[in-house]
Amino acid sequence: MFSGLLIILIPLVVGYLIPLRQTAALKLINQLLSWIVYVILFFMGISLAFLDNLANSLLAILHYSVVSIVVILLCNIAALLWLERSLPWRHQHQQEKLPSRIAMALESLKLCGVVVAGVALGLTGFSFLQHATEASEYTLIFLLFLVGIQLRNNGMTLKQIVLNRRGMIVAIMVVASSMAGGVINAFILDLPLKTALAMASGFGWYSLSGILLTESFGPVIGSAAFFNDLARELIAIMLIPGMVQRSRSTALGLCGATSMDFTLPVLQRSGGLEIVPAAIVHGFLLSLLVPLLMAFFSA
Repeated sequence: MFSGLLIILIPLVVGYLIPLRQTAALKLINQLLSWIVYVILFFMGISLAFLDNLANSLLAILHYSVVSIVVILLCNIAALLWLERSLPWRHQHQQEKLPSRIAMALESLKLCGVVVAGVALGLTGFSFLQHATEASEYTLIFLLFLVGIQLRNNGMTLKQIVLNRRGMIVAIMVVASSMAGGVINAFILDLPLKTALAMASGFGWYSLSGILLTESFGPVIGSAAFFNDLARELIAIMLIPGMVQRSRSTALGLCGATSMDFTLPVLQRSGGLEIVPAAIVHGFLLSLLVPLLMAFFSA
C-alpha cells in the first residue's frame, strides 16, 4: 500500500538533506533533470504501447485530460479573479514586446513527441521492451533524488517566502481551487477521489506529475496527468500577455509551478520586474507541494 509513497518520499527527502553550493554542480543537476525527463517520458510511451485495447486507452486519456484541465482551470480562474477583486494588485508596468509564444509552445510540445516515439517503439513488440516499467521506476527514483537537491539549493529562504505575501496568497488560492476542481472531476469522470485529487496536484509540472502518477495509477492516468499539466503550461503562455493587464493574480496563478522557470520570462515581459519575486515564491511553493500531495493521494 505504501510502496508508491516510499518511492516518492525517500529519494526526495534524501536529496533535500544534501547541501550543495557549487554552481557547476547545480547546473549539471539541472541538465540531468532535463535529460531524465525525456528518458522517463519515452519509457512511459513504451508502457502505453503494451496496454490492452490501446485505442480505447488513448480515448480514455484524451477524455480524462480534456475534462480535467477545463474544470481545474475554470476553478483556478474563478478563485483568482475573486482574489483580484478582493485584493487588487497595484502596478504601473507597461507591457514590453514579448518573445515568440509559438516558439515556446513548440518547445513544450517536443515532450509529446517523445511519448509518441516511445509508443511507436513499443508497438514493435520486442520482448525486452516489457521491462520499460521497471526501468522507468529506477530512473524515477534518481530523478526525485535530484529534485530534492534542487529544491534544497534553489536559494529561497523562509524569510523570502513569508515576506512575499502576494506569491503565497496566489499559491494558496491555486491549491485550494485545484483541489475543488479535483473533487468535481472525481464525479464527472467517475474516478476515485484520491485519483482525481492526485491528478489535480500537478499544478503544471507535467514532467513530474505524469511520471509519478504512471507509477502509482498506471499509464492511462499518468498520461492523462501529463497532457493535463502540459496543456496548462501551453494555455498560460498564450493567455498571460492579455490576462496580466486585467488580473495579475490570474496571470500568475495560471502558470502553476512553472512560474519560477519556464513561464517566468513571459511573466516578466508582460508584468514587469515587480512580478518576478511573487512568481518565484509562487512557483517554489507549488513545486514543493507537487511531490508531497501526490505522495499523500497515492498512498
